[in-house]
Amino acid sequence: MPKPDLDSAYNLAGAEETQAFYRDWAETYDQTFAETRGYRSPAEVARVFRASAKENEPVLDIGAGTGLLGQELTGFTVDAIDLSPDMLSVAARKGVYRSLITADLTKPLDIPNGTYGGLVSSGTFTHGHVGPECLPELMRIARSGALFAGTVIPEIFDSAGFGSALALLVADGTISPIRFHRFAIYDKADDDHADAEALIMAFTRL
Repeated sequence: MPKPDLDSAYNLAGAEETQAFYRDWAETYDQTFAETRGYRSPAEVARVFRASAKENEPVLDIGAGTGLLGQELTGFTVDAIDLSPDMLSVAARKGVYRSLITADLTKPLDIPNGTYGGLVSSGTFTHGHVGPECLPELMRIARSGALFAGTVIPEIFDSAGFGSALALLVADGTISPIRFHRFAIYDKADDDHADAEALIMAFTRL
């Protein structure tokens, strides 16, 4: 099993390997990754979501991990969904989620249509994780008017097919045009990823 670190996370292949990897990293993830690197994505996503949110509850935290984004959304009713039960176990201790859902985002979700008024995500749409194939299913469980705010790594926006997938959702009248917000992912990293940037995609379910 790869050593739990950022480069190894970017090279994961398949649900079983991902679950095993995050099983090993769950207990130390917040300290060895988020705190050490000054991980800014959760706070940035929460800021963008709060800026436009109006009665957009409940909120689903997509790929919630250890609950870093949930901690930034105090005052909202938030559920967490993640492939890793071990990461969600850490999130549960923080007491910020109404419910915890272990599920594979690349498969149909056992969630009724139109359940959520808000969808947020930090660090899930990236190398070795989840691609755009989950977007139609996420829009199914979002009600009309639901606000989405989530990060994507610029390098994979086109190569993984996010651009075309989102364009089709806009063309089909499923979502509003996307607004993009650019930010530096880390403020403490001193390695090859120190200058890494991400985009926050923000749009509304029509």
